[in-house]
This record gives sequence, C-alpha cells and structure tokens, in this order.
Amino acid sequence: MKLSIVILNWNGHALLEQYLPSVINYSPGAEVVVADNASTDGSVAFVQENYPNVKIVQNVVNGGFAKGYNDALKHLEADIFCLLNSDVEVTENWLAPIIKAFEEIPDAAIIQPKILDLLKPDHFEYAGAAGGFLDKYGYPFCRGRIFQALEKDEGQYNDITEIFWATGACMFIKRDVFTSLGGFDEDYFAHQEEVDLCWRAKIAGHKVYYVGGSEVYHLGGSTLSNMNPKKTFLNFRNSLYSITKNLPRRKALPIILARLVLDGVAALRFVFQLKISHCFAILKAHLSYYRNFRKMYRKREKANFILKYYATKSIVWSHFVDQVRKFNILVKD
Repeated sequence: MKLSIVILNWNGHALLEQYLPSVINYSPGAEVVVADNASTDGSVAFVQENYPNVKIVQNVVNGGFAKGYNDALKHLEADIFCLLNSDVEVTENWLAPIIKAFEEIPDAAIIQPKILDLLKPDHFEYAGAAGGFLDKYGYPFCRGRIFQALEKDEGQYNDITEIFWATGACMFIKRDVFTSLGGFDEDYFAHQEEVDLCWRAKIAGHKVYYVGGSEVYHLGGSTLSNMNPKKTFLNFRNSLYSITKNLPRRKALPIILARLVLDGVAALRFVFQLKISHCFAILKAHLSYYRNFRKMYRKREKANFILKYYATKSIVWSHFVDQVRKFNILVKD
C-alpha cells in the first residue's frame, strides 16, 4: 500500500528545519509531502533547496488545519495518508506497526500511534496521548491524559485497541475513507476537527484504532498553546458543533442544555484563576455556536447515529470532584 506522509505547514521554517529530517530518515518507502498554507517565511524555499525529494503542495490561502488538509490531499494519490504535525519527531521503525495493523485489521480506517512529550519524553503528550475518547457531554480526554493531568509512560498502553478519536497531530487514515467522509469540516478551522471526522467515520461503520508499538514525540503548542484563549474558544465551540452534528436530536438537545451549565462553571473557574480572557473565550464560543447552530444542524448525518458514543458519563466530575488522574482508574459507564 502506498503511504503519503503529509505535513501541514504555515510559517514553520524553524519547525521544518528541526523535525523534518527525522521524518525523512525514518520513513523509507513513504512519500513525504509538505502542504503549505500560504506561508511567507521562506519555509517552502527552505524545503525545496534542502530536501528536493520532498513533494510540495502549495495551498492558495491559510484555511487552517481543516481546509489546509482538504485542499492538499486532493492533489495526492496514496492508499493511506499520514497527517503529521510539523512539530513531531518520529522514531525509527515507527511506520512498521501501523502498516501491519492496517494489513491485519481490515476494518481499521483510522489509526494513531503513541504520542509522547518531546520535552518530557517519559510522559504522554496532551494532543492525543494513547488514544481519544469522549464523555457524555462531548468533552474529549485520552488514555494517558485527562485535562492537564499527563501520565508517565510505563508501558501501560503498549497495546492495540479501538478508540473513539485519533489525534490530528499524527493520524493515519485510508484515502477512500477520508474522501467518502468529505474530509474535515472546514467550519472548525482548527481543533477538534479530528474528533468530528472520527465520529462521522464511526457513524459510517468504520473503526478507529490506537497502536502503541509506534511512538512519536510531539512538541505541542507550536501553533496555539493550551493556555491561548483562541484555543479555548475553538475547543469549546467546536465540541458543541460535533454534538449538534453527530447525535440524534433527542440526545443532542439535553446535552447542549447541560453544556450551558458546565461551560459556565468552566468560565467561572477561569475567573477564580484570574484567567479572564479564557472566560470571555468561552462566552464568545457559545455566541459563535448560536450564530452557526442552524448551519451545523443542517450538516447532521443521515445514517444511523451512534447512541453509545461516550466512555464515561462526566470526565469533569471524575477529574475535578473524584480527583481521577489516570485513565485506568476511571469509572467506565
């Protein structure tokens, strides 16, 4: 099977200079592609001059993560796409376990590897860790990461298991699946578009897996850090988008109402932490969601909905009230 590793770039000259060599050195047989989102920092010229074997796809505009990949992948022909952040350092033989999993698990449509923290290599990294899940209210969490609590990697997730969503930091997806789903929802711009894509893939009957035998190291926060109010805005708004699009009406409406309360509590918590900009980011997220509600509602899938989409009822309660810090002791529902 032909594999294309596609790195989305926007003014990431320094990141490409640092992390692209590992991708080239440790990805024999794979096509390496830099999909550029109309950069102005000379990063395209840098790749062309120093890595002439790397294919360049130049997007006309910076449409964010979602549109950037949608536009770029139309120009590529491969059986499997690996969507890889520009701030990821891959490891030797990282591809072999992934390819083997695709070969041995016919219903695997999307796969992610183990995501470790580049700056703290013995710990999982925020963006994906050991595979993603949702709680009943649409809040995402991972094996190895619940909110800001990151577990140490002690081999506890060295398995192959089905998950609900795979991280966009390093996601392998079959081309025919990506195409049939219409790619990412470009209204998300960035953040949680991979959750929506995986949710829609599951509705369509596909499966998402985590393969712990493949490891990569993610710097994280190179575009927006976890403490950036814009990231807070996108995460809160986009998770509401996903609930609206991917749940049956009788399930979605009560959860959306509950999110009004839960997100309000989160906003108050930011006030008590003196992070006022994040409080306003949540408010703006809800206002943006209300403005776009009808548009999102019209995008609802026509296939059968997944009624059991969540791994636990409330990750918020488990983490902040019951003080759960590790996925393995989380009470599943």
